[in-house]
Amino acid sequence: MKQRRGFFYGWTVLAIAFVIMAVGYALRNTFSVFYPAIVEEFGWGRRGSTALMFSITILVYGWVAPVAGGLVDRFEPRLVLSVGTCIVGGGIALCSLASTQWQFYLLYGVMVAIGLSMIGAAPLMAIISNWFVKKRGLVFGILSAGFGVSLVAAPIAQFLISGFGWQAAYVIIGLFAIALIVPLCILFVRRSPREKGLLPDGLLQTSSEPQPLDEPQGAAGLGGERTSTAGTLAWALKTRHFWLLFLMAFCILGVGEQIAIAHQVYFFRDVGYEPMRAATIYSVFGVVFVVGNLCAYYSDRLGREKVFIASCLLSAGAVSLLFLITDTSQPWMPFLFAVCLGLGLGAAAPVLFATVADIFQGRYFGSIMGCVILGFSLGGAIAPWLAGFLHDKTGSYFVTFLILLGCLVASAGLMWLVAPRKIRPVPRQAPAKGDPNNGCVRLG
Repeated sequence: MKQRRGFFYGWTVLAIAFVIMAVGYALRNTFSVFYPAIVEEFGWGRRGSTALMFSITILVYGWVAPVAGGLVDRFEPRLVLSVGTCIVGGGIALCSLASTQWQFYLLYGVMVAIGLSMIGAAPLMAIISNWFVKKRGLVFGILSAGFGVSLVAAPIAQFLISGFGWQAAYVIIGLFAIALIVPLCILFVRRSPREKGLLPDGLLQTSSEPQPLDEPQGAAGLGGERTSTAGTLAWALKTRHFWLLFLMAFCILGVGEQIAIAHQVYFFRDVGYEPMRAATIYSVFGVVFVVGNLCAYYSDRLGREKVFIASCLLSAGAVSLLFLITDTSQPWMPFLFAVCLGLGLGAAAPVLFATVADIFQGRYFGSIMGCVILGFSLGGAIAPWLAGFLHDKTGSYFVTFLILLGCLVASAGLMWLVAPRKIRPVPRQAPAKGDPNNGCVRLG
């Protein structure tokens, strides 16, 4: 086996996946910009009742994620991604016609969530994991950076809302997503390097017999017995490592990220900042979030635990700053918050995903990753609604920020318990041509 000279097509697939992440999640994450406009027009409950739409979206997204991950394990990824794009883009555009809460719940809460799950993290990471084994932290960091870029869309959404109204803005961004993503999927997305006569990372097989990969995949020591990442979803659900990762996704991706996304703009408007300034702070968070994503590269060198725990502590420090922001007298402090939280949360997500791949990479990785994302969705469904409810009852975000701090500290402790540094890799054979199991070994 030798390294292929020239350009590796996996980078093209990664670039397309990045664009899908950026555009797809922008459709959902700009909710915090549309949210005040919708509240003002219909006069609904200022926080809790309308935030329920976002919570429903996250919950449905998570429940569909294992199915979406499994779809790309079984069917043509180009078809799955194209159908998902039409569903999410169409759902966003149809939101322009909604005039009652139940219509928003159905369109934004359910339809958009189903479509986004089909083009979201679980299927995209399942595809990318077929192309790359080495530098997993870096590759997942680049892919996750698409999520960070999606946060920069806030000023664009605010511009469209200010100029055309929130209904027209929803139509514009929904149709734009379909027109951009569907052709890219059809033209460039491929399931695996075998379709290009390659192995992961651009390696070339020098003989007709399967050869061991340079970078081992799999793990031993889960539950004290030698295992392979080719384990089924049922096997993964029986391991302690899966449930620790599930709880981490709940705490830092569900509670941490989603409160920041759903309520950040409203918090800064509450303390006196103009809508565009609040959206700008939010976009700074998004830009730095991308930098944090790329910092996941250091987990390949320093270890998953060190980088993840550092990111949790940095995020906790950022949240602590919010207790000091009570007015607009210190305009630098919101930007310091945005930088620190962006770096912290930005690095945490891809390191967590890389840890899941380190332990469970294999034929059923899409389904397993989807189930981990379900943990995120449970936290993401509860946290934004709870934050809105607590604000309506107490008049502030004080209790919400205390809960957020607790979740960040808990996430750091959970990663230490997962201890990916102690997992002993098991070499996996490269798949022979025509191997229906894709080189995986069935457990049991």
